[in-house]
Amino acid sequence: MFRYYHVIRIFLKEVLSLCDKDRGVSPAVLFCCNIPASCRKISLEILEGYMELLRQIINNKILWIGVLSWFIAQIFKTINNAIINGKFSLERMYGDGGMPSGHSATVSSVALAVGLYEGFDTPLFAVACILAIIVMHDAMNVRLQAGKQAALLNVLADTFEKVTGTDLPNEEKLKELLGHTPLQVIAGCLLGLLVAYVCYLII
Repeated sequence: MFRYYHVIRIFLKEVLSLCDKDRGVSPAVLFCCNIPASCRKISLEILEGYMELLRQIINNKILWIGVLSWFIAQIFKTINNAIINGKFSLERMYGDGGMPSGHSATVSSVALAVGLYEGFDTPLFAVACILAIIVMHDAMNVRLQAGKQAALLNVLADTFEKVTGTDLPNEEKLKELLGHTPLQVIAGCLLGLLVAYVCYLII
């Protein structure tokens, strides 16, 4: 990908050079020549800035370790759901809830990766670690209780439909799979730590 970045950069510089030297060039280059030199320079600098930003994102090992941990957790979650329910559900690849916790896998892997790459005595690790604790605590407490409340409200809605004979729209049904049990959170955390450490050894 960075090879293309250098090709684009060289091409644009050649275009600007041809415009400045007033050579016989193609219509596309002549179109570029109609742009003021200052604007062309600013456009090239903006493009280089975006390409540099893209390069930094692609080279961010910690970011991709977190994404990989989430993706692996979702795969396990989908397989586990298929085994338990006897059918494949694509929604499990991106949905909340289930075994293991994708959120826990993501934040725990990022926290460990920050510690391994940046140091365990850095402010970055402290922030990542505290964030991981908050997310995992929220998953097995607030979100878990919210899921239980949603299940209870759905039962009340079903009872209301049977008693009154009124059909509520499907949009009124609340999502029940929101949080995680402590076991699901622990499993996700361990998975994230394992992925982060393996990636650290390999990359």
